Amino acid sequence: MTQIIRISLMVFIISIFSAEIPADEGRGLSIAREMKAQERGYGNYTAEMKMVLVDTGGKESVRLLRVRSREMEDDGDQSLAIFDSPADIKGTAFLTHTHIKQDDDQWLYLPSLKRVKRISPANKTAPFMGSEFSYEDLASIEIERFRFSYVGEEALEGVPCSIIERYPLDPYSGYSKHRVWVEKARYIALKAEYYNRKGEKLKTLLTSDFRQYLGRFWRAHQMRMNNHISGKHSFLYWDKFRFRQDLSDADFNPNSLKRMR
Repeated sequence: MTQIIRISLMVFIISIFSAEIPADEGRGLSIAREMKAQERGYGNYTAEMKMVLVDTGGKESVRLLRVRSREMEDDGDQSLAIFDSPADIKGTAFLTHTHIKQDDDQWLYLPSLKRVKRISPANKTAPFMGSEFSYEDLASIEIERFRFSYVGEEALEGVPCSIIERYPLDPYSGYSKHRVWVEKARYIALKAEYYNRKGEKLKTLLTSDFRQYLGRFWRAHQMRMNNHISGKHSFLYWDKFRFRQDLSDADFNPNSLKRMR
């Protein structure tokens, strides 16, 4: 009898540890991992960006930025955006340190106040500099901070895509889920729908004009974020990507934001 109990217990334990991830979740995670694998290894880059804000009446506001980014070993990415125009926000700097297993660190330097403001995790749903992009949208996607699901396949303007959903595990996230159209050939996100905590479709991000760098890394040169609630939208136009630059810790130090040029 004792032997039977031992065998039954062993079978029970094995069944627990060998339990498979649900098919849709496992496939979604697999696609997300491949997307991340295609992205890793870029080292760092600098770029220029034009941000165009469009209100409900079609009026445009233009802002010019310089961007720096680098990946960190065993952690997320670090990125810095410095505004060069218009004159009233020139010198504004936004720094992000994304992390795999903890809250991201974000800081904003406002020249008008001459101080560095730390962005609380609870406030990362706020619009970034009046755009339809939130502070949360500007952080890199770290797989460990989401649950994934495979939805299906669909051609997006003739391009075969896999559709996955990302469910943020962060209690401070402004989203209940992201639905993402991933190009099957290159594992790049062509479209993403963002749903608020009520489950309503809040925003849609469309990416286009992809160009390849270093023979491997694809970068979208145009991003459009549509806000379905406000009717506003924002464009990000990227240019002059330069990889493997001479960047150091000092380029991403919050204590140096006041001196960033």
